[in-house]
This record gives sequence, C-alpha cells and structure tokens, in this order.
Amino acid sequence: MSTTPLHARDEPLSLADQAFLQLQDRLIFLDIPPGAPLNEGRLSQELNLGRTPLREALKRLESEHLVVTYSRRGTFATTVDITALSEISQVREVLEPLAARLAAERRGGDARPQLEELRDRLTDPGNERLNRDEALRWDVRIHRAIYAGAGNSHLQATLERYSNLATRIWCVVADRIPELQEHITVHSALLTAVLEGAAEEAGTIMLNHVRDFETQIRQVL
Repeated sequence: MSTTPLHARDEPLSLADQAFLQLQDRLIFLDIPPGAPLNEGRLSQELNLGRTPLREALKRLESEHLVVTYSRRGTFATTVDITALSEISQVREVLEPLAARLAAERRGGDARPQLEELRDRLTDPGNERLNRDEALRWDVRIHRAIYAGAGNSHLQATLERYSNLATRIWCVVADRIPELQEHITVHSALLTAVLEGAAEEAGTIMLNHVRDFETQIRQVL
C-alpha cells in the first residue's frame, strides 16, 4: 500500500495547506507522539517551509484539537483521550452512514474515479495482508473519499475532524486488535454499494462498520 498523502487534490496546495496536511498525517498516526513538543524551527527545516505558513498550519491543527499551544511553553501534540470514544462514536454513527448514503445517491459524484480506483486496489493480491500502518491508512483514505463523494463540504469537514480523532485512538490500540484486516476488507462491499447507487445498503454497511470499530477498541481497553 502506498503512503501517498491522504488528501489527494487536483488543484495546487498553498504552502500552509502543505504544512497542515503533512503535520496532520503525522499527528493522527502518532508519528508525532501525543504530548510531544512541536519545534517550529525544526519543522520549518524538515518541511522546507517558512515560519509563516507553518504557523498558519499550526493554528488550523489547534482548531482540529490535534495540537495545543501554551503561553511561554510552546506548541504540543494533544494527548489521545480514549474516554472520548463514546462521544466520538455517537457523532460518527449518525454522520458516517449519512455520508455513505449521499455518496451512493450521487454514485460517488466528483470522487467517483478515486472511489473506483480504491475498489480496484482492494482486489490487488498484494493487499491480502496489510501491515498495521498500511491498514490504518487504507481505512482513512476510503472514508475520506466517501466524505468527498457525499458532495457536502460541511459534512465532509466535520467527519474528517472526528475521523482524525477516532484514528488516533485506534492507533493506540491497533497492535492489540487481531481482526484489523477484517475491518478493512468490509470496504469492498461499501465501495461497491456507493458506486452502484445502493444508498440504504451503503448506509447500513457504514453504520455496522463504525459500530464494529468501537466494539473492537473496547474489547482491548
């Protein structure tokens, strides 16, 4: 599985957008550990970006609850609040099926080529046994494509925020979840339902998928 950026867009990205997406990726997959300081000078060199776009990105990340800034102390990656799992799941159980149904009604809309590519790649023999990091990224990429396919920018932004928080919780416990691969393979049926316009089926699959996510996490806590 490729580890290309999770937000693939056709239009050029601003420097602040580039910094935001790269840091968001590191934060949600815990490549930047929870509680770790974010040194602006070091990040500026690593990302080959100036301080201004970097600071803009950090402000956006703070609004997404992925970093927190303290006066005189600096900026830090937020801790992973596992106790928020129930509240996050309550939101996702309502909005994720809605996004799946809307995407199916539009048969993927503008995101259809991406959804078709993702479904085709699911049948690749090389994806029969993904490692932990690949499986997590695969899950996030498919969900974000469906959000885009729903054609509602407000719904998309809300779901991406909650998906990021849920993914951070998942990363904490993923090594203890033996059914991680099974959680991923359900996407084949989900993508097919969306692409074929089966709205109710897509919504039901997504609801069960989100509930299964919470159940698997609770079993290992």
